Amino acid sequence: MIELPFDSDEIEQLVLRFNAVMAKEGMDIPDPGGNASDDEVAETLQETTGDLSRDEITQEIESMDDEQKDGLVALFWIGRGDAEPAEWEATKALARQQHDGLVSRYLLGQPEVGEFLTEGLEKMLEYGVA
Repeated sequence: MIELPFDSDEIEQLVLRFNAVMAKEGMDIPDPGGNASDDEVAETLQETTGDLSRDEITQEIESMDDEQKDGLVALFWIGRGDAEPAEWEATKALARQQHDGLVSRYLLGQPEVGEFLTEGLEKMLEYGVA
C-alpha cells in the first residue's frame, strides 16, 4: 500500500499558496498613475520587493525532508501525466535521481504547478493511497 509523505490537507494548502504566488506578475508598472482606488487591485497582482509569499513557499519546501521533496515532485509529475500512480516508488526514485538544485525553484518555474499537484493528488487518492 502506498503512503504519501504528507497528508492531502498539506498539499491543498501548498497548492493555494502556489496559486497565490503564480498569479502575481513582475513589477512592470512602477507608477500606475490614475485613481488610487483602482491602483490597489493592480498592486496586489504584482510582486514587490519584500513580498514574502515566494520566499515563504521556498522556505517551506526546502525545509521538507528528502522523502517529502521527492514525493512532491513525483506528485507533480503524476498530475502532469508523466507517470501513473502505480509507478509511485519509481517516480519518487527518479525525482531523487534527477534532483539538481532547489525543488522549490523547479516547482515555481512550472506555470501550472498548482493544477498539476491537485491533479496528482486526485489520481493518487483514486488509486487508493493512505
